[in-house]
Amino acid sequence: MHPRKTVKFSEYEETMRRRIWSLLSNKNKLTFPIPISNSRVIPFLSYCTDPSRILNHNHPGPLVQYKNLVDQGKLQHDPYQESVATELQNLLSRLENYEREMEEYHVNLSNWEKKRENERRRILMDEVEKQQNDKDWWKRLNNKITERWTNSRKRPENVDPGVGKWVSYLKREKKLDSLVGRRPTAPPAPKGLYIYGNVGSGKTMLMDMFYSATEGIVKHRRRYHFHEAMLRINEHMHKTWKKQMEEKPLQSGISSWIMNLPFDTKAKEWLAAEERYKKEVQMKHILPDVADKFFLDREGEEKGANILCFDEIQTVDVFAIVALSGILSRLLSSGTIIVATSNRAPKDLNEANMVPEFFQNLLSNLEEHCEKVLVGSEIDYRRFIAQRSENRVNYLWPIERETINKFEKKWQDATGRFGGKVISNTISVMFGRTLEVPESCEGVARFTFDYLCGRPLGAADYIAVAENYHTVFISDIPMMSMRIRDKARRFITLIDELYNHHSCLCCLASSSIDELFQGTEEGTLFDLESFQFETEAEGSKLRRDVLAEGNVGSGGTPVGITSILSGQEELFTFQRAVSRLIEMQTQLYLDGVSNVHPYFQTQHKKFQKNRDNLLSESSSV
Repeated sequence: MHPRKTVKFSEYEETMRRRIWSLLSNKNKLTFPIPISNSRVIPFLSYCTDPSRILNHNHPGPLVQYKNLVDQGKLQHDPYQESVATELQNLLSRLENYEREMEEYHVNLSNWEKKRENERRRILMDEVEKQQNDKDWWKRLNNKITERWTNSRKRPENVDPGVGKWVSYLKREKKLDSLVGRRPTAPPAPKGLYIYGNVGSGKTMLMDMFYSATEGIVKHRRRYHFHEAMLRINEHMHKTWKKQMEEKPLQSGISSWIMNLPFDTKAKEWLAAEERYKKEVQMKHILPDVADKFFLDREGEEKGANILCFDEIQTVDVFAIVALSGILSRLLSSGTIIVATSNRAPKDLNEANMVPEFFQNLLSNLEEHCEKVLVGSEIDYRRFIAQRSENRVNYLWPIERETINKFEKKWQDATGRFGGKVISNTISVMFGRTLEVPESCEGVARFTFDYLCGRPLGAADYIAVAENYHTVFISDIPMMSMRIRDKARRFITLIDELYNHHSCLCCLASSSIDELFQGTEEGTLFDLESFQFETEAEGSKLRRDVLAEGNVGSGGTPVGITSILSGQEELFTFQRAVSRLIEMQTQLYLDGVSNVHPYFQTQHKKFQKNRDNLLSESSSV
């Protein structure tokens, strides 16, 4: 047996270089860019083997991050922002203990569920054994079924045909409660935060500081923008319903655990019917199922707390209110901590007064489980940061020979870093669709404005682009006007998703950022942001079916909710688009691309996996 070898860090670093070289190298593709204005490139190997990146798993808290940026002159101190950062820091300090409590809770819950299922099956078998001793029981049961069928026309309309099974089901559940006890109660969760304020006040930045600081403390973390979350909820509901329809014919069979019981065929059929009814009851509660399987989505047997960071929460239509009400109710009741941002206070989210009973449930949950924190500054800090940064060299205008040449050079430089092999590609989009990408190269893609915004594409397509490409070039961007308002709306959605995924954006446009959305002599733009979903393109009617049917205005907008699409909402939309375009040109934003974007996150995870394998190998030497 070989003695255990102590590996010094210098030896480890050399081992990492050699192994990663063999695993990941491909001729000249040994660097990846941090896509910033001065084309700085960090060597991949030295980046990966930097001791601070390998050994430091603890991220500084949001208050520390905020103060560091202020000290470095990258942010201007704002008392509102510091107050929010302090609240987030306090929440972070309570998470470690809460994570342990939730781990214990989930162990207890798992044991309770197993015990309850075993008891439920035992009760069912006891019922069968008891009734089988009564020779006339099956005859009486068949007579009851025949009688129910015969008298179905006489039954009052408000009586459900399955009321008998429902009563039996409830009695059985009550008996289980007395035998096994009620479901374990989750430990009280720390209150989350609902952060609201004006465009550019720093809400998303502060939330993201908190989210990054939870890594290593909380196992189950999710961060979604509102539009992406709604799309994924829609997609998951569609998959759930489809799965239920596919499984329904299979449920007419008898489960294997029932087939192996020492009962006759009639008894097994009765047991199978009771099992099917239980599944039917569970199928009716689709939103909790979406919450459990989509947002929680636990891997294996890992247990612990849940953090959901929800950016730009809105209630733009009936579907959003109903979905958010049901899903957040489930998540909050199971101990999930919500940190959300919005332009509006909770009580002001539903000025159109749609489905008030559902909205009141949503509002009650938010107010009970979240502290409301206002970022009250009137300053757009994205503009402030841009004014103190280098020139905005990634947004080129107007469209003339000089700017076209600069745009082409930037494209050649970006693709050249990866060998310069530009290919067409096909990427997957939600709802089983795909999108053709005409020009791409190792995480860099190029499109024209009309290709992305002049066709019936929607948020799902733009999410796919943002997830797959850390650097996106868009040429031939016109000034927005009433004549191309649909294209303008799609462009705003595209900007939102590129920003949410922290992509680097290089534009060739007809006008400056400030003038891009000012409109033309045709008038100001009409805001269609509330309809981010292109249902025709996404091949699903689930979301549209929830809306009021029939009453459609001349612009294709349901008349009942056009009031949302004007006034303050329109102002928020264009202010946010301009503000985000400005921030996306700043050094602070661009420096974060290589750390935050999903493309590089995937690279980091691959590296960490290889690193862990190497550490395991070296420890066994």
